[in-house]
Amino acid sequence: MGAARRKPLQNRQVGSLFLLWCVSVGGAATIRYSVAEEMESGSFVANVAKDLGLEVGKLAERGARLVAEGNRLHFRLHRKTGDLFVKEKLDREALCGKSDPCVLHFEIILAEPLQSFRVEVRVFDINDNAPVFLNKEPLLKIPESTPLGSRFPLQSAQDLDVGLNGLQNYTLSANTYFHLHTRFRSHGPKYAELVLDNPLDREAQPEVNLTITAVDGGSPPKSGTANIRVVVLDVNDHVPQFSRLVYRAQVPENSDNGSLVVVVTATDLDEGTNKQITYSLAENPEAVLRTFLVDPQTGEVRLRGPLDFEMIETYDIDIQATDGGGLSAHSKVLVEVVDVNDNPPEVTISSVSSPLPEDSALQTVVALFTIRDRDVRVGGKITCFLKEDLPFVVKHTFRNSYSLVTDRSLDREDVSSYNITLVAMDTGPPNLSTETVIEVVIADVNDNSPVFQEDSYVLTVRENNSPAVFIGKVHAEDLDLGENAQVTYSLLPPKSGDLSVFAYISINSDNGKLYALRTMDYEAIQDFQFVVKATDGGFLSLSSEVTVRVVVLDDNDNRPMILYPLQNGTLPCNDLVPRSAEAGYLVTKVVAVDGDSGQNSWLSYHLLKATDLGLFSVQRQNGEIRTLRQISERDPMMQKLVILVQDHGQPALSTTASLNILLVDGFSEPYLQFQDPSKHSRKVNPTTKYLVISLSVLSFLFLLSVTVIFIIHLYQKIKHRDKFTIQEHFYDDCNFPNNLVQGRGNGSLSQPCPYDMCSATGTGNSEFRFLKRFMPNFPFPHATGEVKTEDDSSLPPGSNKNRSRGSAGHDRIGDEYM
Repeated sequence: MGAARRKPLQNRQVGSLFLLWCVSVGGAATIRYSVAEEMESGSFVANVAKDLGLEVGKLAERGARLVAEGNRLHFRLHRKTGDLFVKEKLDREALCGKSDPCVLHFEIILAEPLQSFRVEVRVFDINDNAPVFLNKEPLLKIPESTPLGSRFPLQSAQDLDVGLNGLQNYTLSANTYFHLHTRFRSHGPKYAELVLDNPLDREAQPEVNLTITAVDGGSPPKSGTANIRVVVLDVNDHVPQFSRLVYRAQVPENSDNGSLVVVVTATDLDEGTNKQITYSLAENPEAVLRTFLVDPQTGEVRLRGPLDFEMIETYDIDIQATDGGGLSAHSKVLVEVVDVNDNPPEVTISSVSSPLPEDSALQTVVALFTIRDRDVRVGGKITCFLKEDLPFVVKHTFRNSYSLVTDRSLDREDVSSYNITLVAMDTGPPNLSTETVIEVVIADVNDNSPVFQEDSYVLTVRENNSPAVFIGKVHAEDLDLGENAQVTYSLLPPKSGDLSVFAYISINSDNGKLYALRTMDYEAIQDFQFVVKATDGGFLSLSSEVTVRVVVLDDNDNRPMILYPLQNGTLPCNDLVPRSAEAGYLVTKVVAVDGDSGQNSWLSYHLLKATDLGLFSVQRQNGEIRTLRQISERDPMMQKLVILVQDHGQPALSTTASLNILLVDGFSEPYLQFQDPSKHSRKVNPTTKYLVISLSVLSFLFLLSVTVIFIIHLYQKIKHRDKFTIQEHFYDDCNFPNNLVQGRGNGSLSQPCPYDMCSATGTGNSEFRFLKRFMPNFPFPHATGEVKTEDDSSLPPGSNKNRSRGSAGHDRIGDEYM
C-alpha cells in the first residue's frame, strides 16, 4: 500500500517539473523553473522568450546570454527560439548535498539595451541512491543479564536522496530476542535501536546474527542491508551511566582544529576492570566522524576538522561509554555552530561594455554585477563604492544587483583606458571587503587618415626575375585604434588609365608587400609606375594615395651579336690587303652589338687566333684590325683571324668572329675565288725543289714561256671588264644580311641603317668604298634610341665607343655611312 501511495505522488512530482511562476521583488522580475535531476543534456526546460514577453528572435537581436552566479553554468539558451535547455546532466546530490530545496541561480543578460533578469531553477530529487550502511557487519556485545526493554542504537544508513526518496524506515530479520524501534535525530538521518524482548542466555546461544534493512520512500523503493552480530557477554551487573542524557555546546565556525567542544562523563558502580570506562563515537554519520573526535580516557570531545556554518549549522553526536566488562551506555552531544563574519562579499561581474566609445552619453551603463555575502546572519548591510575618483559611479538596481554608469564625459586622447576598482564592504565585525578591478577601454572614432612613410616610393627589380618575387613594400600608419587603424592596401592605375600595370605587379592588401607577377625584360620595359591606395577599416573609411615607381635593372642576358663580318655558316668574309701596306694599316673593323645596357653592353675585342699572331692586332675598344709590321713576301697569302668579342657583364658573355685576309700585290687580279692555300701547299725540301727545276728547265722552258705570255695577254684584256664584277663577286661571298638592327641611346642602334659590303683594298684613297646603303632593314626586338655618330678617336677609353654598333669603324667608310 505504501508503494502504491508513493507512485501517484511521484507522478505528480514529474508532472510539475516544468512549472513556471514569476515573482516581483523590489521592482525586478525573478523567473523560477523546476527540473528533475539526472535529466539528459539537451532536455527542454522552458521558453524564456515567452516568459519574458519577448518576440521570437528578439533574444538574438539583443545579444542575450546566460551568466552563472557561481563558477559553472548548467544551462544553455537557444537565442533564436528562446528555449532553455539543460547543458549537462544534473546531479542534485553533487550540487546541493543534503540541502533541500536545491536551487541554481543565474542571470539572463540582454546587451542592447543592457538589461538583466534573474532566474532560479529548482532541481527536484529522484530516487537514484539506495540507503547504504557504512559498516556492513556491526558488532554488539550485550551481557546476558541485560534487562528486558534495553535499547541498543544501531548504525544509521546513509541515503544521499532527500524527502520521500530519502531514508524512511528500517526492518529487522525475524528473531526471538529483539525488535526494532526507529528514532529521529534533530539533525541527520533516522536511526534504529534494537530493543531486547527476551532474556539472553550466553550458555544457550552465545551469538545472535541479525539482518537490518534500510528502506527509502522512492517508487520503486530502494534498500540497503547490514548483518548485525550480537555477542552475548557474561554477567556484568552495572551499565555505565552518563551524567547527562544530552550535552549541548556552541562552537564558533572559525575555531581551530583541536578546540575543546564539551567533556562527557560516565560512571560505573562495578569494581575492577568492569569499572574502567572507555569513551568512543558510536554509530555516527560520516560528517560527524570527519569533524569531531573524543578522548577515550577523559571523554573530551574536540574538533577534528573545520566548521562551516554555511554548510552545516548543527551536529548530533552519539557518544558511547563502555566499561571493562563490555557494558556500554550512550549519550547525545548537540553542537550548535555559531556563525561569524568570515566571508568577504563576493562580486560577480555579469557584463562589461568594453571598449566604450569616447562619445558615450552620460549615465551610459558600463557594467552589471552582483554582490553576495555568505554570512547571512552577520555582516549587516553591504556598501559598494569606487576606490578612486573616476568619471563613473555605482548605482544600486535591486536586491544584490548593481550597475556601473558614466558620470562625466570621456576623452580617449586624455585617458585611453580605465582600471576601475570596485570596493564591496560589509559592516562586520570585523569589516571585510573585496576589491574587484574592471578594465574599460575607451574606443576611438575614425578621425585620422592613413599616412605613408614616404611621399613616393622607388623600387627596383632585376630583369629575368622569378614570378611572384618580392620587390619591396609600402607602409602607412593610422593614428586611430582598432579597426580604424587597420590599413588595407590596393592598386590604382596611373592617371593615364593604363591598366597593363596590373599584369606586372600585385600587392598584399594586409601588409603592403609588392610582388612582380611576371618575369621582367629590361629590353622591353625599363620602368613603370602606379598608385597605391591605403584605406583604414573605419565605418566611414578614410584613405590616402602614394605613387610607386618600379625601375627594371638590366641583367647580362644577351651575348654580343656580330654585324660584320657576318657569321652565317658559309665561307667567312674576305678582306684584301696589299703587300705594300705599312705597319698600322687599317685592314677592317669588327662591328658587334649587345642587346643589354650599361656595363653589360660595353664590348671589348681580342685577337683569339691568327695564322701569324705577329702580323695583325685588334683594337680592344673599337674592333679595328691593323697591321703590326710591314708585310713581307714570305707571309702566306691567306691569313685567318678569329676575333673574340666580350661584354663587361657579370658573368661576361662572348662571341667569336672568323674572317680571312688576302695578301695581294694589287687589285689587278681576281683574288676573290680562291682555295685555301693550306689545303694545297706543301713544304718541299729545297734540294729536291732545285733538282726538279733544273731537270724541268731543259724540257719545259719553251712551253712555260709561251704559257706565261698568253696568260698576261689575256689578263690585260679582261682587266677593265672585270673591274666592277669583283665587287659583286665579293658581295656574294660575304652573304651580308639584308638589314641591320635598331638600338637605343645607351649604345645600340636605333634607326635602320642598311649597308652594302664591298672589298676593302688599299689605303684611304682606295677605288672601292667599304660600305654603301642597301634596302630593306629588319627590326630588332628592343628598338629605341638613336645612332651614335661620334668619331671613335674623340671618345675616352672604356666609353661607349666600343658599343657603337652602327659604325663600321673603318677609315675608308664612304660619306653615305658617315
